[in-house]
Amino acid sequence: MGVSDCVIILGLLGQFPLAGIAWQLVHHVVGLQRLGFKVYYIEDTGTAPYDPRLKSLVHDCSYSVRYIETVLRRAGLEHAWAYRDGLHNQWYGLDRERVRDLFARAVGAINLCGASDPAALAFRPQGKLIYLETDPVLYQVRLAQGDNAARQFLSAHDAHVTYGENLGASDCPIPLPDFAWKKTRPPVVVDLWPSRPETPGAKFTTIATWHNRGKDLRFQGQTYYWSKHMNFLALADLPHRAAPALELSVEIDNERECEVFQRGGWLLTNPLAVSQDMQVYQKYIADSRGEFTVAKDAVVRTKSGWFSDRSVCYLAAGRPVVTQETGFSKFIPTGTGLFGFSSPEEAQDALATIDADYARHARAAREIACEYFAAEKILGKMIAEVGI
Repeated sequence: MGVSDCVIILGLLGQFPLAGIAWQLVHHVVGLQRLGFKVYYIEDTGTAPYDPRLKSLVHDCSYSVRYIETVLRRAGLEHAWAYRDGLHNQWYGLDRERVRDLFARAVGAINLCGASDPAALAFRPQGKLIYLETDPVLYQVRLAQGDNAARQFLSAHDAHVTYGENLGASDCPIPLPDFAWKKTRPPVVVDLWPSRPETPGAKFTTIATWHNRGKDLRFQGQTYYWSKHMNFLALADLPHRAAPALELSVEIDNERECEVFQRGGWLLTNPLAVSQDMQVYQKYIADSRGEFTVAKDAVVRTKSGWFSDRSVCYLAAGRPVVTQETGFSKFIPTGTGLFGFSSPEEAQDALATIDADYARHARAAREIACEYFAAEKILGKMIAEVGI
């Protein structure tokens, strides 16, 4: 294999050095490697990194650089990454000239999560630049509203891929304007997640951000909220009505809302303790009984078809998932191992159904991960559709 077979992934692991982001990246890296590509990770966002220990943006990127190095060593990329400190214009990992050479020769660059603004990249890829959108609805609405900045950002890419599998469908109010959007879903490398269906934990868990601010959308007379907290609040008393214990690994930043959840019987744990380290994150999922979670209002009420790249980790680990319906059940089978719900009663029934025959649902969860989310299948289809 020559250097012409290489693919660059542009990401934001240093900007957000957390385990969920790390696993998302590893699944893409390993999946592409198994398709025969030589993969390089380049982070060039120009943005100050976030230090989770301080819960703040910082000017010192040393924590982020160490985190990137540790994560990519796991994927065999310890000598195949570069991070540009945009505040000081300094490169770490591969040097600037090596990065320039890779951009000149790579057959494609995947802008994962839209991490990098193409206009601000140090080097423009000679191969195709792919926008891979993991959070749908936002850019589609901005395009429909005539947002020039959104159009310029997306126009700088050669292909456009979204996790919004149901966008543009008759039952979804969100159009897919202007670009030849391809549909995909989160990949998972199943064999990186050992399955132990015979030894489940006692609690259904999830790992989440409580309240996202600043991206709420107004479209066609509706306000769509870029946050999960309101959907969790609608289920505040669920633990009193459901048999298995329910735990949130989340920081609820509103004292009154936190009290509501504690009175409702939810267990709350420190998300940073779970999310800093990849292995701790993986063990937390493996030691769970399954995942119970909700989704952002913006992807739920629009029936976007979005699915979580955290939930696929639970499925791969043989842990059943009960998650809020976003329209994904049009594309992925539900009712055994995976359940979508649209009301508290449906959520309660799903938890009871799993408990009645846990082993069957645990096996089905793993099977769904293999059939519908396996990285080689998902990424192979995407690469073919975008013409790499």
